[in-house]
Amino acid sequence: METTLVLEKEAVENLLPQKFPFVMVDKMYSFTENSLVSGLKIKDDNIFYDDNFFLEAGLIEHMAQSVALHTGYEFFLKNEKAPTGYIGSIKEIEIKKLPKINDTIQSTVTIIQEFAGITLVDIVTTLNNEEIANGQMKTVLAK
Repeated sequence: METTLVLEKEAVENLLPQKFPFVMVDKMYSFTENSLVSGLKIKDDNIFYDDNFFLEAGLIEHMAQSVALHTGYEFFLKNEKAPTGYIGSIKEIEIKKLPKINDTIQSTVTIIQEFAGITLVDIVTTLNNEEIANGQMKTVLAK
C-alpha cells in the first residue's frame, strides 16, 4: 500500500516529547480525529537495533510514540502545546516478526476510547503490508 507522506522526520520530531536518540517515529502518513498512520525507517544508529534486528522494546516504543504523535498533532492543529503523556498500561502486545536494518515499518493507531486525558488505542504494525505486531495501550496525559 503506497501512502502519502503528511509529515517528515523534522516535523514529526517537533511534535514528540522524545528527542534523539530516543525517537522511534520519523513519518506521519495520515491523521484523523480517531486514527493515525506513522512510520519509522530503522537505521543502524537506532538504540533498539541489535544483531541486525530492531528489538521488541523498539517496536513497543514505536507504537507508544505513534500514539504520542497523534496527541501532539492534535494539539498542534489547535495551536496549543501538547502535554507530556505516559504509557498507562499495555495489553496483549503480540510481536510476530522483528524488522531488520533499513526496513520501514508502519503503525496504524485507532482510538477506541478517549476520556479525561486517558486514551485507549489499538495499534497494528506492518512491514511491507505484513502484520508484524499488534496490541492495545492506554496512555495518560500529565496534568
